[in-house]
Amino acid sequence: MSTFAGDYTATLPRKRMGSGVLFRDAADRILLVEPVYKDDWELPGGTVEGDESPYDAARREVEEELGLTMSPGRLLVVDWVPPRPGRTEGVMFLYDGGMLGAEATAKIQFPADELRGWAWCTLAEAEQRLSPLLARRAAAALLAATDTVTYYLEDGSRIC
Repeated sequence: MSTFAGDYTATLPRKRMGSGVLFRDAADRILLVEPVYKDDWELPGGTVEGDESPYDAARREVEEELGLTMSPGRLLVVDWVPPRPGRTEGVMFLYDGGMLGAEATAKIQFPADELRGWAWCTLAEAEQRLSPLLARRAAAALLAATDTVTYYLEDGSRIC
């Protein structure tokens, strides 16, 4: 990010950002990925890099993690996450990936150095595999997809 002399905005706090995509199948299960570097599963997605939009990050992460080239749909949730030990506060964006059919699912290829695998999960199964925070976010996103609205969350809980 370039800074200019006298640019007041360059002195303002910065927030950590993440971006992901919620994919569903015909049975309304959601797609989860299993990282090699942690115990909890995740939704496809990751860090928004410097000078990258959250939308572009979601698109890039899906290509990197699943080998799928796609443009995410509408924004389902924005989630402000408070700081906790070892993590700063952050803002997370979750976009609608829509329904993935058998043809698209057959094309999934994941990097073995980053992911152990992936699975379609019911919401109950997802709640067992995801961190509590991400389980709340996934449930809200699934509801937002059917309500055709965008929800604002704080720490995974719906505010509005």
